[in-house]
Amino acid sequence: MPSPWSRPPISPETSGLLIARAHDELLAGNEEDRRLKDVRPLVQESWRRSLASLVGPEGLPSLDLATDELEAYRRAHPLAGVMDMVRSLLLPGTPEDSGVVVAVGDAAGRLLWVEGDRHIRALTGDMGFVAGANWAEDAVGTSAPGTALTLDRSVQIRGAEHFNRLVQPWSCTAAPVHDPESRRLIGVIDVTGGPEAVTPQAQLLVDATARAIESEILVARLRAQQAPPSKRSTPSRALLRILGRDRAMLEVGGGTLELSARHAEILLLLAVHREGLSAEALSEAVYGHPAVETLRPEMVRLRRALVPVAPRLVPASRPYRLPDGLETDAQHVLSLLDRGAHRVALAAYAGPVLPESDAPGVAEVRESVRSALREALVAEAGVDVLLAYAETAEGRDDEEVLRLCLAMLPARSPKRAGLVARVERLGSE
Repeated sequence: MPSPWSRPPISPETSGLLIARAHDELLAGNEEDRRLKDVRPLVQESWRRSLASLVGPEGLPSLDLATDELEAYRRAHPLAGVMDMVRSLLLPGTPEDSGVVVAVGDAAGRLLWVEGDRHIRALTGDMGFVAGANWAEDAVGTSAPGTALTLDRSVQIRGAEHFNRLVQPWSCTAAPVHDPESRRLIGVIDVTGGPEAVTPQAQLLVDATARAIESEILVARLRAQQAPPSKRSTPSRALLRILGRDRAMLEVGGGTLELSARHAEILLLLAVHREGLSAEALSEAVYGHPAVETLRPEMVRLRRALVPVAPRLVPASRPYRLPDGLETDAQHVLSLLDRGAHRVALAAYAGPVLPESDAPGVAEVRESVRSALREALVAEAGVDVLLAYAETAEGRDDEEVLRLCLAMLPARSPKRAGLVARVERLGSE
């Protein structure tokens, strides 16, 4: 089946350069600049709302839903049952080479599914357009999904009309989706790509898909057996922050607990080895040699510290294991890399895992996270993300990364001279 996203592209209503200049003037406080009069009122009003919400013009969206949380949330979402319909209508043929990315989000603007062209997903992932990210208007500014939810109508945003400069290379069309009975807003569907994503035909197709989704939800309800929903309590999410810090921070249900260095090592190793570790294996991973008699009193102290704030995380014995899942900020970085969100992953990487720890098991985790980040950036990230990595402590003296940046930069880029000097310095050393 041919793709509905085939060109020809459309001409923008106003030149992208003029809109970009108007955007700059608004950010500078020149609200009476004449160029603003040439910007569509819908976009002007959205820009002003973005300013009022203190949205940064080059910020990355927050990742509101981590991997496990995202999977559970979208399984229960009313749009989960219509995803096959969305794919068939908006990504016919071979979705991986469709030329666009299709995103489906909830009513709060959080993206739940991001699918479509493999190459475009890799590029848009660098600006944080990934599942779990918050793309509400008051979070990232003017964009089709966020603004469509704010206005409760379909919206097209072209290139420079985006409030966030990182998003300005792209264009998008989005439409809200409502509950077919209550008309309550339940989500949004978005198509992102080049100029072909903002044609009149694209808007007709996205609008028609939203209406088809609503009809399908209603039909599914009529067919379903009426049964009371099961009432299950949702456990508090637990997160262990270990990046760039030696005293890990445990966050549970809105509260925090700073752990000792040893307790941080033990909790991290049990979080990584969810199947559990024998006393001998855990002591070797912590101390570097069998030290079961040293480990046991430490486990008693750890249990005592966890009982008041996180009873679900009190380790069980034989083998030592966590009865409930524990996420880490390092796992979040790896999840972002898997989704192609290289820029967001780099921003979330606060530093090495428990950098001062000499526990062998921790050193292994530290190296695996560090190498996964570097390898993903070298293999797939854009030059801007690589340049940002080259400014970090771990990338600053990485000659391969510096040479790769040089190969990717335009011949006349002013950034080349500094990179050449750094490569020459490393070579002389």
